Amino acid sequence: MLLPWIMAPRRNGRCLCWPLTISVFLASVFQGVQSQMVLVNETVSGYTGDDVMLHCNFVNPLPSVKITQVTWQKSTNGSKQNVAIYNPAMGVSILPPYKERVSFLSPSFRDGTIKLTRLQLEDEGSYICEFATFPTGNRESQLNLTVLSKPVNHMEGTSNQLIAVPGSTKKVVVATCISANGKPPSSVNWETKLKGEPEYQEIKNDNGTVTVISRYLLVPNREAHQQPLTCVINYQTERYTQTTLLSVQYEPHVTIEGFDGNWYVRRPEVKLTCTADANPPPSLYEWRMANGSLPDNAVVNNNTLHFRGEVTYGFSGTYICEAKNAVGSRTGQIEVNVTDKPLPQGPSGSLLGIIGGLVAALLLIIAAVSAFVVRRKKQKQRSDTDSDMTDLPPTHKPAPPPKRKPEMKTPLTAHDIQVVHLDPVKAKEEIITLPIQTTYYDLSASTNSPYCEKRRFGEHCPQISEVRNFLSARCSHEEEYLDQLHPAYVPLSFYLQDSIARQTPEPNFCYAPPAGSRAPYVCPKEQYV
Repeated sequence: MLLPWIMAPRRNGRCLCWPLTISVFLASVFQGVQSQMVLVNETVSGYTGDDVMLHCNFVNPLPSVKITQVTWQKSTNGSKQNVAIYNPAMGVSILPPYKERVSFLSPSFRDGTIKLTRLQLEDEGSYICEFATFPTGNRESQLNLTVLSKPVNHMEGTSNQLIAVPGSTKKVVVATCISANGKPPSSVNWETKLKGEPEYQEIKNDNGTVTVISRYLLVPNREAHQQPLTCVINYQTERYTQTTLLSVQYEPHVTIEGFDGNWYVRRPEVKLTCTADANPPPSLYEWRMANGSLPDNAVVNNNTLHFRGEVTYGFSGTYICEAKNAVGSRTGQIEVNVTDKPLPQGPSGSLLGIIGGLVAALLLIIAAVSAFVVRRKKQKQRSDTDSDMTDLPPTHKPAPPPKRKPEMKTPLTAHDIQVVHLDPVKAKEEIITLPIQTTYYDLSASTNSPYCEKRRFGEHCPQISEVRNFLSARCSHEEEYLDQLHPAYVPLSFYLQDSIARQTPEPNFCYAPPAGSRAPYVCPKEQYV
C-alpha cells in the first residue's frame, strides 16, 4: 500500500516526498513494536503474612515511543480490578483493598515493580502488568501469585483415663494429632512400637485451607503403660514431631520373693516380700496360707512377711499374697519347703554361665580340629592312592575297558582286508613289534572275499593252506611271541583235540593250531599275519 505513495507523480514541478517519509516512519515503528515487550515472573508464591515482589519491566523502548502510564490489575473470573497505577503526570495511585499493602519500588518508564506486604489468602490469583505507550498502544504480561498457608500443628492426649480391662478387645483413642489450616494439606504419621492403628480425617475450609486430623486407637493394656507415641507432621520441607507417654491404669501383677530354696531348720532371719506391678500402686497387701493361718511367729509389715526366730518345720507351706489397687486385685503364691540341713552351696549363677560358655567353646574347637584332621587324612590317602596307581609298571596296571567297535553297515570286501607276509629273516623282529590285539572272530561274512566264500558253496578258502604253512614254519617263534602278550590281553585259544571233539559236517574257515600248541585260534580279520 506504500508503493503508490512512493511512486506518486510530480505536482506543479515539485516532488511529493511526504508519502515516502511517512512510509519509512511507519516501517520503523512496526519494526520497533516487534521488539518491545513487558517482562514479569510467570509464577510467584509466598506464605500468608509474608511480603512478595511482583516484578515488571518494559524492555527495548524506542526513543520515539512515549510511555504514558503503568497499571497493575488483578484478574478475577474474567474481570479486571485495578490494584496500583503509576502516571508520570499524576503520580502513584493505590486502590483499596490494597491501599495499605501495595507500593511501587521505583516507578519509571521502564520499571513497574510493586511490593505486596502481609499476604492474605485472598491475594492469590492472576495479576496483569500493563504499559500504555504512544503511538504503539498498550503492552502487558500476566503472572500467577500463589499464597501458601503454614498449618498449625499440635498433639492432644485423650481426656479419658485409660484403664486396662482384662479380656477386653475394645479399642479407644489414646492420642490425636492435628494439622490445621494448611495449604496445601499436611501429611500426618505416627511413630511407635505400640500395636495400635491410626485413622485419618481431612476437613476443607472455606478459605481454601485443609485441616488434617489423625487419631491413634489402641486396646489399653499393661504393656502400653509409659510407652512413647510420636506424632509426625510433614509440610513442604518442614517436619514437626511431638511425643507423649501413655498412662494406662491396670490391676496388680504379683510375685513373691525371698525363698531361695534353702530354708533349713534353725536358719535365722528369713522373710518373704510381695512385689506388685500396678498403676496406681497397690494400696493394700494381705498375706495368708493356702492350708490355714500364718505361723505364730510370722509378722506382716505391709508387703513383707517377717519370721521371728529360727526356721522350723512349721514354716513349710504355700504362702499367698494379695495386692489391691483402684483397678482391682490379684494374688501371687509361693511354695516353701524346710529341710533338715542346709543344701551344699555351688558356684554362683554367673560363674556357672562363664564355665558353661568356656566348655561349649572348647567343644566347638575340638570338633572343628577333628573335622579338619579327618579331612586332611582322607585327602592324603586319596593322593597316595593316585600316586601308587601312577607308579605301577605297565604289566600291573588294570586293563582299559574294551572299546566298542562300530557296527559295520556294509559287509567287508577284498579291499577292506590287508594281508601282511613276513620275511623269514625278520620274522622274529616283526612279530615282536606287532601291536597287541585281541582275537577277532568274524562269523557274519556274507560276501565273497579272497579268503573265504559263502558257506552255501561248501568249499574251503584257498588261502587257508597258505596261513597253515606259514604258522607251521614259524612254530619256533611261537613261544617268544606269546611271552610278549600281557596277561590282560591273552587271546582266546583251544587245542586241536577240542576242535576234533566238535567236528561238524560244515567246513572250517579258521585255522586251528596243532595239538599241544599255545598259538591263538586265528580267523580272517582286517589284518592277518
